[in-house]
Amino acid sequence: MLNFLPGPLLFFISSVLLVLNTILWSSLVCVGGLVKLIFPIKSIRVNVTRLMNTFMWAWASCNGGILHLIAKVEWDVQGLESLRKDGWYLVISNHLSGFDIAAHTYIFRNHIPMLKFFLKKELLYVPLMGLGCWALDMPFMNRTSPEKLKKNPKLRGKDLETTRRSCEKFKDLPTSIINYVEGSRFTEQKRKRQNSPYKHLLKPKAGGIAFTLSAMGEQFDALLNVTVVYPNAPSDVLSSVMHGNVHKIVFRVNALPVPQVDSERYFSEPEYRVEFQRWLNQLWEEKDAQIDTILADAAGSSKNYDSAAAS
Repeated sequence: MLNFLPGPLLFFISSVLLVLNTILWSSLVCVGGLVKLIFPIKSIRVNVTRLMNTFMWAWASCNGGILHLIAKVEWDVQGLESLRKDGWYLVISNHLSGFDIAAHTYIFRNHIPMLKFFLKKELLYVPLMGLGCWALDMPFMNRTSPEKLKKNPKLRGKDLETTRRSCEKFKDLPTSIINYVEGSRFTEQKRKRQNSPYKHLLKPKAGGIAFTLSAMGEQFDALLNVTVVYPNAPSDVLSSVMHGNVHKIVFRVNALPVPQVDSERYFSEPEYRVEFQRWLNQLWEEKDAQIDTILADAAGSSKNYDSAAAS
């Protein structure tokens, strides 16, 4: 434990360790990606992908080890008991910080297949990162702008077919896909700007999850509705973590039946889209109330601790 050190020194140490950890495992993943490029045979690709997932597991585990080294963190996690490493899951979550990715991969690493993220196609050409994410079979999407869709609605079906082809490889190995349905990290300024009806959340966007479900919904065993909270943490969670100032991380995982989405109706019938959005809004209302409860419990625990320390 190095949490006795001053915050700036902890920030420097954690920065160096996190960068080295990422370079190490992403380099190994890239080597695997080159093997898949040279030998595009299904059996080789599947086995190499399995090895790449092990490297991602190691990256996530080392991130947790670094956090344990620099801070005394209590992980309050509920809802992992019924999950399986050999299942297929669609994960949705609120989004608070750049640290969320590391936190999600760490708490789920021993309970479900390693998380996959839908990425913009442009990221494929980023050195090291692009090849690494490709080797991990993360789908790269060529997002069609709303302007182009208005001019040519048929492009929407083309995007859906591209998604289906990208996700074909997920049939070979158990897979978990995560979608941050708010589309952006939460800040109080963003909440006010979009006039969000929630106290702790931005408005959820149904398009991304509907797109994923219409492309490969039949493959998922469950929808995992995840709530993440950093009680008493400053607004810049990532910086606070690296300074050793985050002492509790709360996760609540609720496994739900996978909703069925008719892609033709979703993209052609406004009423159908409204109904799906209403379902997602209801989940977010419940999540907002859950965050209220978590924060109230954390505040009560903090007061009790302060009272005990003062007596």
